[in-house]
Amino acid sequence: MRTELSTVAPTQTGNESLLGGVADWAVTMMETIGAPGAGLAIALENLFPPLPSEVILPLAGFTASRGDFSLAEALFWTTAGSVVGAYLLYLLGVLLGRDRMRRLVARVPLVDLEDVDSVEAWFNRHGYKAVFFGRMVPIFRSLVSIPAGIERMPVWKFLGLTLAGSLIWNTIFVLSGYYLGENWHLVEQYADIFQKLVIAAVVLLVAFFVVSKVRKVRRKRQSS
Repeated sequence: MRTELSTVAPTQTGNESLLGGVADWAVTMMETIGAPGAGLAIALENLFPPLPSEVILPLAGFTASRGDFSLAEALFWTTAGSVVGAYLLYLLGVLLGRDRMRRLVARVPLVDLEDVDSVEAWFNRHGYKAVFFGRMVPIFRSLVSIPAGIERMPVWKFLGLTLAGSLIWNTIFVLSGYYLGENWHLVEQYADIFQKLVIAAVVLLVAFFVVSKVRKVRRKRQSS
């Protein structure tokens, strides 16, 4: 298995450091413990967002297409890994707690507790949607679990929404890898474009927040 991937992925994608390293690591996991290895890889991807599910999931589909394990096993274990990884981050949010989080945020420059209150109010209104749709958005797929834990979202609702959103996301990518076969890595190219758009949107939002806060501080100083 590893030989085929090492010859196909780097020459097609132009991103050898990503596909070569992550694909080889994921292949080793799947070769060692089978379909549960794909689930473990996805669980770790939730805990360490730099690990791209957009590589691991199509690779799991490709591996299933070769008969190393079934398509149903690939979908089951990758979705189980998504839920486990998300739940661990949810527990981190629970351990962090609302009061501790507010004390930490109070030390961050340019961030007021009023901003925290606004975010909490938004999450209380839209938290269920954020957890469900967040499973299909790079970066936020992992991070959304922490505020869910801080706000003590009912755990069974959190797990249900995580399961539903992850199953949709995982099915799309696993099936793509399954039917594309040795061209599984093409999925990552299109997913990478989407991820870059998300990152660009986040950067713009952060820049807007910083500029607005700096202007607010200046206005306070001028009026005092």
